[in-house]
Amino acid sequence: MDLADRLRDLSSRVERQSDNVASEEATKTAFVLPFLQALGYDVFNPNEIIPEFTADHGVKKGEKVDYAIKLDSQIMVLIECKPLGAQLDAKYAGQLFRYFGVTDARFAILTDGARYLFYSDLDRANRMDDRSFFEFNLLDFNEARVEELKQFTKSTFDLDNILSTASNLKYRRALKAEIATEFKDPSEEFVKMISGRVYSGRLTSSVKAEFAALTKAACAEFIRDRVNDRIQSAFESEGTPSPDPSEPVDPNAEPDASGSAKPGIVTTPEEWRAYRIVQAIGARITDPERIHMRDAKRYCAILFDDNNRRTICRLHFGARKKSIEVFTPDEEQRFELERISDIYKYSDAVTSAIGQYLDA
Repeated sequence: MDLADRLRDLSSRVERQSDNVASEEATKTAFVLPFLQALGYDVFNPNEIIPEFTADHGVKKGEKVDYAIKLDSQIMVLIECKPLGAQLDAKYAGQLFRYFGVTDARFAILTDGARYLFYSDLDRANRMDDRSFFEFNLLDFNEARVEELKQFTKSTFDLDNILSTASNLKYRRALKAEIATEFKDPSEEFVKMISGRVYSGRLTSSVKAEFAALTKAACAEFIRDRVNDRIQSAFESEGTPSPDPSEPVDPNAEPDASGSAKPGIVTTPEEWRAYRIVQAIGARITDPERIHMRDAKRYCAILFDDNNRRTICRLHFGARKKSIEVFTPDEEQRFELERISDIYKYSDAVTSAIGQYLDA
């Protein structure tokens, strides 16, 4: 099982168990230690994963960070844990700040068990930055994020290599956030810059107001066009008819009960076909209208009564590989698909997954 598969399994665990994990200790046991284990660390070796790590310093004595990762006899990473769902911000992690400057650690992680914020000392030596350079979210990740996280696995951990890319990651992330903000709600400076390139007249107050609306609309249209181009390209590469271009995907659309897309999420015709097949299988034992689809970035979930605690299955449809993960009462079964209609081969598992919720 590769890192991506281990992370997907852990992601499923977080979703299933989140309601029962309320304390910091429970978060550490249920999610944080398995996450470190997924990265290849021996969580049962106190010489590698040091719990309740203490270092003497002049500010406070007897204070501890939750874990420290030790490699080659050197403290490399400090980890501070918060309860699941807690606000994650460097200002709430005083121990990390204080310990960072008095240990050999070059990295610090602040986590609530689902989100992992990675910090270093890119701005000033031996002083932890206020802003993280990388974030990994178990509930929302893609292949690119997994590749970036691989740098922190035990087998590939290379201090110099991580530091050489950390600065780029930090500022690229900050720039993406700024660009997203401008596209969503263009600032006056952005509108002035863009409009100045296409309009030669005087930018009066009324003209600025008009161009503010035009710029916002143009940004939304640009995103729609890019999304549709990607969809068109994907369908052409797979030999599948593309969707009707007269019905563009709206990246700002809100989800509804039918499973329509959230921002940045596109429900493909193949996912709709698979959903209808699951409905057809379920129709043997229940009203198919009780079977709903809810799309996400990493998978498309099919739920009973539109309840995310009653997952029937998840569709993992990539460009090259497709599989269905079925949540039967006793275990989660994953089946590779050559064709969407192969789902019918696993009707028994799908029926079992649906049946467990009928009397619940």
